[in-house]
Amino acid sequence: HMLEVYKLENQTVELEIYNAFRTAGLTEDNARAVVESINQAIDQRYALHSQQLATQGDVEKVRVDVERVRTEIEKVRADVAKSEANIIKWVVGAIIASAGLAMTIARIFFTSGA
Repeated sequence: HMLEVYKLENQTVELEIYNAFRTAGLTEDNARAVVESINQAIDQRYALHSQQLATQGDVEKVRVDVERVRTEIEKVRADVAKSEANIIKWVVGAIIASAGLAMTIARIFFTSGA
């Protein structure tokens, strides 16, 4: 329906431009040629801009991609949190083991020297 309205409006504009050129003294052929030239220039610009404009489908694809990336980021965050917990466990364990080893060495050193 919008295309039909556009075509109707476009034909009305073309007719107005044609009539203006005819009133200005251009021949029928020249007025038609100028109107056709204007239409071609508009079509070329429209084609150029239509390649650069995002369609509703393009926007939906990007939205889906963004959601997929968000999901992947959440998975990575969860993996990082698990890794942090494991690192903390190992570091605390290593500190306790080091403290125990140091106490054992100190006990051996101080009890054997007495």
